[in-house]
Amino acid sequence: MMSIQSTKSEQKLAWVTGASSGTGRALALALVREGYSVVVTARNHDRLVDLQHEAASEGRITVLDGDVTDPADMERVMAAIEYDHGHLSLVVLNAGVALPVRGDELHREAFEKSFAVNLNGVVNCLLPAVDHMKTQGYGHIAIVSSVAGYGGLPTSAAYGATKAALINMAESLKFDLDRLGVRLQIISPGFVDTPGTARIRFLRPAPVNSEEAARRIVAGLKSRRFEIAFPRRFAYAVKLMDLLPYSLYFRLLNWLTRGKAEAMEGQKRAGPGGRPRQAV
Repeated sequence: MMSIQSTKSEQKLAWVTGASSGTGRALALALVREGYSVVVTARNHDRLVDLQHEAASEGRITVLDGDVTDPADMERVMAAIEYDHGHLSLVVLNAGVALPVRGDELHREAFEKSFAVNLNGVVNCLLPAVDHMKTQGYGHIAIVSSVAGYGGLPTSAAYGATKAALINMAESLKFDLDRLGVRLQIISPGFVDTPGTARIRFLRPAPVNSEEAARRIVAGLKSRRFEIAFPRRFAYAVKLMDLLPYSLYFRLLNWLTRGKAEAMEGQKRAGPGGRPRQAV
């Protein structure tokens, strides 16, 4: 098995976005255990400092607060990494939000925030990272997408759209980045139990916790695969389902989600203790 990053530099420096909680936090700690110095970015400074303290006995974590939706802020973070640390060998673009969208209750805010964080937030980090790695002649970038990007799922109109865009973007960029010596991977997890994904309440089979997700991501980063998808059986099942004719696809999804939808409607109508809510 290959190392996470085989470069001309012996320095192992990684940048992880969205590291204040969930998978990003667990991944930062896992990379420290792999011998990396890790720069972590998020908007929640206190959580990043707590992460830094937790890793103090194992290795170095550097906190650089930043908002991925602000391109100038991400240019600043990249410049700070270059100035203070030099060559960056690995970037994991993990920051994201999971906001449910129902067709009968559409809200513009869910789409705008999902696109701003999940898609534009990746682009805002990707551009300075590629410029940096293009100059040094090597590097490794991993973009966190989701199996929700394979095809439309209930309540995932905004989230799934951004994740599908990331998969397509990574596939398209790989041709050119290969020639530049920059290795690109896409990470497509199934359902990871985090505060963010808890909002997407339909279709949550075979969930894994953040620590297990981080372990599988680290293993995938060491592999030669373009896509790191897990749990594999679930990911492959979702991919195969998307190959079905639409008549079968929608029928199957409706069947799989009907019970969950009915339960959620019951919860929505019920108040504390399961008592029906009165209309107001």
